[in-house]
Amino acid sequence: MSSPSKADASEVAPSSAAHNDGGIQIRRVEHRYGTTTALGPVDLDVEPGSFLVLVGASGCGKSTLLRLIAGFESPSDGEIRVSGRQPVPGQTAGVVFQQPRLFPWRSVGGNVELALKYAGTPREHRARRRDELLHRVGLKDIAHRKIWEISGGQQQRVAIARALASERPETSLLLLDEPFAALDALTMERLQEDIREVSAESGRTTVFVTHSADEAAFLGSRIVVLTHRPGTVALDLSVDLPRTGVDADELRRSTEYTRLRQEVSRAVKAAATEAT
Repeated sequence: MSSPSKADASEVAPSSAAHNDGGIQIRRVEHRYGTTTALGPVDLDVEPGSFLVLVGASGCGKSTLLRLIAGFESPSDGEIRVSGRQPVPGQTAGVVFQQPRLFPWRSVGGNVELALKYAGTPREHRARRRDELLHRVGLKDIAHRKIWEISGGQQQRVAIARALASERPETSLLLLDEPFAALDALTMERLQEDIREVSAESGRTTVFVTHSADEAAFLGSRIVVLTHRPGTVALDLSVDLPRTGVDADELRRSTEYTRLRQEVSRAVKAAATEAT
């Protein structure tokens, strides 16, 4: 995907100052592209502060559902509410895509400061908040660097910091659409650990799209597996693994984690097999 143009920046709406607890209600949602039904019907209630992972094979509608939650598209049928309101692009959620989509003419810090501006953070507080966010995603002391001077993994960290840019991050919604898919395995694991920790610390409601059963098992406090197109719920699973105070490598080696990953993998394969 190409980087956004300067015109894109002027189209980003300021964030709403209204309270947002991050709870999501999805009621009989279906979505069609022309005559093709891509999604639905889907019914889900997502509790504030939870980490929901949408997992399934390519084409199952998980990214479509994420765009509907973000407000980038409106459902063909049914209704989505975030904190009791219809989602509004640029206001309802911070969104991280597979590619970072950073503004290349701005520095690392400039990208985060722009998001803080749209979030309504007063000018005099932006530098401090910028540094806090960069420190949170492991990018301390590089605010001055140019985007092309940092690695792909670091760019994705900047994208996450930008999505977290809010005066009250604990009341916001974070949406991530396969954000680590283009990264090498080691960087991917490190960022998985980072986003899991950031989510637990901030209390944000998070919705994460992936096709990986392993990623779903590691990240989610709740996992929803979607069937092949049109995507419907094949499995809705609450996860009882510790979110904080646990070593990531130990968690990945645990019996509980292995069992969960296998259950999710079987559900994804079963959904794909039924469609063939």
